[in-house]
Amino acid sequence: MSLLDLAPVVPVVVIDDAATAVPLARALVAGGLPVIEVTLRTPAAREAIARIAAEVPDATVGAGTVRTTDDIAASVSAGAKFLVSPGTTSSLVEALDSSGVPYLPGAATVSEVMALAERGIKELKFFPAEAAGGVPYLKAIGGPLPDVRFCPTGGIRLATAPDYLALPNVGCVGGTWLTPADALAAGDWGRVEKLAAEAAALR
Repeated sequence: MSLLDLAPVVPVVVIDDAATAVPLARALVAGGLPVIEVTLRTPAAREAIARIAAEVPDATVGAGTVRTTDDIAASVSAGAKFLVSPGTTSSLVEALDSSGVPYLPGAATVSEVMALAERGIKELKFFPAEAAGGVPYLKAIGGPLPDVRFCPTGGIRLATAPDYLALPNVGCVGGTWLTPADALAAGDWGRVEKLAAEAAALR
């Protein structure tokens, strides 16, 4: 099963306090979104990944904002089941290839997509989705690059996600709207579960 086919929306989560990781993951899973990308943007991220991996067996937790070989090693060691990068360099993709877990390398231009496809990598993150051209851009490149599929991330909301998901070259979308900072700070897991359920119903 491809990462792109596990859920219509992948929550892209910024966790400041690792203590919130487990209840947050449980709320997302209860809402129907079992695939969770924890971004490596905070000091708590790696511990959050480790806690989710250990305590929420129904979740498939991965690491996002992967930029270095150290990020890869630390994330896999923490229990990340997949890796996502915002962009891709030749050295990074070689390290991702060697990681032993599935990954979505980031691409934003036709040349970047073609370079990855030449390596046999046909499932990518399209980032930053809205700023890089959004739905019209992905629709335009679907003709010349019909064998590549994407998880667009960046600026997507509940209202715009269906437009992306309707495209044949989009398997899922990534979204930050599922875990509002105020809901995390308040421990409002019911709200997170409700947002997850709305997103899960898109497919």
